[in-house]
Amino acid sequence: MRDNGTAGEQAGQQQTFSPPADGDADAAAYLELFDAPAQEAAPNATTAASEIEFPGYVIGVGASAGGLEALERMFEPMPTDLDAAFVVVQHLSPDHKSLMASLLARHTRMPVTMVEDDMRIVAGNVYLIPPGAMMTAAKGRLRLMPKSPHGLSLPIDLFFSSLAASFGARAIGVILSGTGSDGARGSVAINDAGGLLLAQSPESAKFDGMPRSVIATGLVDEILAAEEMGQRILEHIRQPLSPSSRDSARVPPPAERGNSLEEILHLLRNFGGINFHEYKPATVLRRIERRMQVRHTPDFEQYLHLLEGERGEAALLQREILIPVTSFFRDPESFEELARTAVARIVADHADTQAIRIWVAGVSTGEEAYSIAILFAEEFERVRRWPNFKIFATDVAQQNIDAASAGVFSEAIIAEVSPQRLERFFTKKGGHFAVNPEIRQNIVFARHNLLEDPPFTRMDLITCRNMLIYFLPSAQERALRRMHYALAPGGFLFLGSSESLSALNQDFTATSSKHKLFCVLRHASLPIELGDVGTRGRHNADAANLRRPLLGIPGRSSDSQAIDAAQNLLLSAHAPPSLLLSEKRELTHIFGGAQRYLQFPQGQVSLDALRLLPAQLVPVAQALVHRAQKDGKSICSEPANFSLADDSVERLRLLVRPLPRENGLGPYLLLSFEVVPVSPAPGSAEGMRALDLDVETVERVSAMERELAATREGLQAAIEELETSNEELQATNEELMASNEELQSSNEELQSLNEELYTVNAENQEKIQILNRLNADLDSMAMAGGIPTVFLDDERKITRFTPQVKNIFNIRDGDIGRPLADFTHTLDYPTLASDLHTCVASARTLEKEVRGGGGKLYLVKIVPYAALAPRSRGAVIAFIDVTSLHDMRRLQAILDALPQQVAVVDRDGMIRLINSSWRDFAKHNGDPRLLRSGPGSRYPASLRASRDADSATGERIAAGLDSVLAGELPRFSLEYTAPGGNSRFLMQAVPLDSPEGGAIVSHIDVSAWGPCND
Repeated sequence: MRDNGTAGEQAGQQQTFSPPADGDADAAAYLELFDAPAQEAAPNATTAASEIEFPGYVIGVGASAGGLEALERMFEPMPTDLDAAFVVVQHLSPDHKSLMASLLARHTRMPVTMVEDDMRIVAGNVYLIPPGAMMTAAKGRLRLMPKSPHGLSLPIDLFFSSLAASFGARAIGVILSGTGSDGARGSVAINDAGGLLLAQSPESAKFDGMPRSVIATGLVDEILAAEEMGQRILEHIRQPLSPSSRDSARVPPPAERGNSLEEILHLLRNFGGINFHEYKPATVLRRIERRMQVRHTPDFEQYLHLLEGERGEAALLQREILIPVTSFFRDPESFEELARTAVARIVADHADTQAIRIWVAGVSTGEEAYSIAILFAEEFERVRRWPNFKIFATDVAQQNIDAASAGVFSEAIIAEVSPQRLERFFTKKGGHFAVNPEIRQNIVFARHNLLEDPPFTRMDLITCRNMLIYFLPSAQERALRRMHYALAPGGFLFLGSSESLSALNQDFTATSSKHKLFCVLRHASLPIELGDVGTRGRHNADAANLRRPLLGIPGRSSDSQAIDAAQNLLLSAHAPPSLLLSEKRELTHIFGGAQRYLQFPQGQVSLDALRLLPAQLVPVAQALVHRAQKDGKSICSEPANFSLADDSVERLRLLVRPLPRENGLGPYLLLSFEVVPVSPAPGSAEGMRALDLDVETVERVSAMERELAATREGLQAAIEELETSNEELQATNEELMASNEELQSSNEELQSLNEELYTVNAENQEKIQILNRLNADLDSMAMAGGIPTVFLDDERKITRFTPQVKNIFNIRDGDIGRPLADFTHTLDYPTLASDLHTCVASARTLEKEVRGGGGKLYLVKIVPYAALAPRSRGAVIAFIDVTSLHDMRRLQAILDALPQQVAVVDRDGMIRLINSSWRDFAKHNGDPRLLRSGPGSRYPASLRASRDADSATGERIAAGLDSVLAGELPRFSLEYTAPGGNSRFLMQAVPLDSPEGGAIVSHIDVSAWGPCND
């Protein structure tokens, strides 16, 4: 099944057409088709520019595990002046907020935006898919849809497919590090639309699953390290689009092509044996021009030189044209109709001993063949009968056959196959699904060209979907006639939705016109063609006209049709059943019901007639064919009884006649089976050499010798069969080796998954270390502060506490998780529970001083805090011991009540505490800011530095205070007259009885006591 506007999507049917020796006439005729009207362009051509609202390029970047590092390396050197937008699609968990925007913004100057639904695409921006969403691109906008919570989602495949459909050749796909195979099918769509496809080199990717999956498609244009992709994207964008990329219906004129295009097609035919003259020219041209753009070759001549010098480029170009675009159960309604009508009828009409034969032409990578096999398996289970059936799945590309025969598909098939069918017919192996052996063993994959190789015969169903529309009309008709010939009476033909029977309408009846399902009415019993199409090329017009009446071409006269009907009647009534054999003894045509003398063994398909005959007939037929080819004369065998495939016995005479070589006809043979009556009349093979009964005795020895020779030949055949069996055993061994390789692949997938889990575990370990450090810091801070603190959750249960809390609450280390209300405390705080509730409910901090045991005074501070959920609030309660602070305030109040000037100094003479009288005196005596006599100033030094008139008094006071502080005097007092002589004061210094030392200094106004005794 192939579509999306690519000729190569009919990969199994690329019919080889070789120009004649001179090549001029037919080459010119084909090239004239390149000047045909635009309607010959591929039906699903690239979206018209008028539908694209964003005129620039869109670069879709797919990444998964290990993708952050690759994205950073990619965007770091990326130019910012591109007329393009970047869209990054990752596998993100819907349960976690993505930090990708902030992380990626550090590595590019382009704006990084998280996509919102229906967001317009703007050049020079980087767009990120949000978590829990699937994204598509359409008409210059990005659309979002919720991700299904069940089953596997493939966001990269979905976005790449929509990108290809919307932007065509302006789509660029980039696959970076990741596990699995997401992006592989979407990459096929981008390549098919003419876009550029890049993949990170597996060696540079942290996880190489996704890059290797897309590389395995064979469609990747460049494999680069992440940091090299920016320059490659820049080169692609700045290279102008080819004319056919801008207008898929345009075909260059002959002056533009020259002879180079014809030489390119001829080179491809010599390289791969496929003649692309059979395809519609516009489609072929579009694929060639895409490779020219990728390889930066401006014209056909330069690209021809490139092809001649690089064999790998020829393989890539052929793969480009033969791009396989297929899926399981494509057009589900059509497959439902096929199962309901054709499959059910075929199974019902076949007995258990009758083999069911199906031909899937153009199988591509195998999805359609396996889909048909699943439909038959389901029908067998429904009717509870399991007849023998075989599917012949053919394709012209060996690479496709190899992929299809492996029967291993990516996780993307989850979107195409129902869960019930996945479980019933597939086995999960790592990141892939493998077809179960019960389905695989019924399918024979073979390389076959529909228009060149002889067709199969007696087929009950032929499927050939979405392929013929890419052929020229002559090739379409030739393919249809071959499939017509291959169908058994009552067989079904299943075509694509855009295909029709054309001139064969009269030979089929429509079972479902909507779904293109047809049933054959008349079997094509005449030879469809004579000669090898692949070697003769195009016949001249005369030969074509001579064949035309035999082929039933429309436009014949009624007399000609009557002649044909009469010929068919005469042949069926009087001609013996016969087989037309080629020079290589291959079956070319069957006449008069000769198929009853054939049997088709299981295994590899072969058209060697001698391998299709019953065992008893083989020695006789082999000897006759050999003698007829050697002598060039007709020859017959003696009548003999032979056992046939249906266990019946007939008396037969075998006749071999060489066909006359006229009009260049090759050496063909006609092998006939003449039924001989019990008493045969003499001369039944008139005009042909027969055995003489009179000399039978004389030639008896010769007959026995011939029988001995036949026996020897039979022995040789047996030896060859043993050799074939040995080859089959070798094939079985190879399959076992392939199975072992699959197991190794599964092991590698598990190893990849283990690496991903290891990475996640490493990230978690790092987070745990950070949390451990935070916990350690919090514990150390609590220990250093020495403040009793308890942490509560939203249910007022203890989550943690500092050891000092044990002095207030009767809590032990094992009480974590219990409600705080369960514990007694030493506080005089009966409203603790209600205050805690009010504080948490209002989300406000509360502070209150309460009494505790031992006369202590605590400042209780309740602080609410948000936990994991916004509505889930806990609290922190700190019990700050303010007893000393309270005592200090009380001491200050006592000192302030004294009329004397009082100050407390430490052992260094620094003032630590003063009362209000001292403060007032300093403000009225030249020190309003308390710089010399306030707290923090050294009092003795201030006295010595004073510039008052009586400096001697200050010196004496300072000396006396130093002596008291040094312990030299038990106390010191001095009565002195204040400057100005109006007041007298008594200064006293008394040491403090404490380990820290210090003294109390007081100045008492004694003016009222009497005269100074200084």
